[in-house]
Amino acid sequence: MIGAPAELAPRLTRRRACLTVAAGLTLAGLPIGALWAWIAPPVHGVVALSRRGDRVQAYLGNEAAHFFVAPFLLLGMLGVVAVVSATLAWQWRAHRGPGMVAALSLGLTAGGALAALLGAALVHRRYGTVDVDGAPVSAEHRVHYIVEGPPVFFGHTPLQVAATLLLPAATAALVYGLCVTWSTHDDLGGYPPEPARRSWDRRINPIITAEGGAAPHR
Repeated sequence: MIGAPAELAPRLTRRRACLTVAAGLTLAGLPIGALWAWIAPPVHGVVALSRRGDRVQAYLGNEAAHFFVAPFLLLGMLGVVAVVSATLAWQWRAHRGPGMVAALSLGLTAGGALAALLGAALVHRRYGTVDVDGAPVSAEHRVHYIVEGPPVFFGHTPLQVAATLLLPAATAALVYGLCVTWSTHDDLGGYPPEPARRSWDRRINPIITAEGGAAPHR
């Protein structure tokens, strides 16, 4: 029985486990960004020449809605990864604790940034940049159809970018926190386990009976 705690000890230290989770989630941003660039809807539009000779850019039908659909799709994919990763991290019982929450937050934020960078690069390579001034429109051909790449963020302000990258981390922290509320152990069932009360501890903190006195010694 003396060697039992050593047998129950995890193979990885807590620091290495947290680094593994953070690194894995960061690398997960690569396939997420590639998948998003493949399925994200582009924005179809036209460059038209007005009667006054001005070049005007417009979007066909409801194509302008893709400026919202595309970044929401990326955010949804990152949200799914956040929920799944937080649930799996909770199953790693030996390393439960705030360190794992920090690893999840760091990994998801870095993975989201990597997914956005890769997705934007692939989309730009596929669709290019719309050149309104260089569009081949003339008095004979007043309309030129264009395809614009989908955006990865809802806007270009630092607040919008930060909110997109931090929301998956907040989702993972929320899911992990809900799992914590369901735990019946003060140590969350992690390693090392909470030590059992010893006999000398019972003398210092005796068990109180219903009558208000200490339990009799046997």
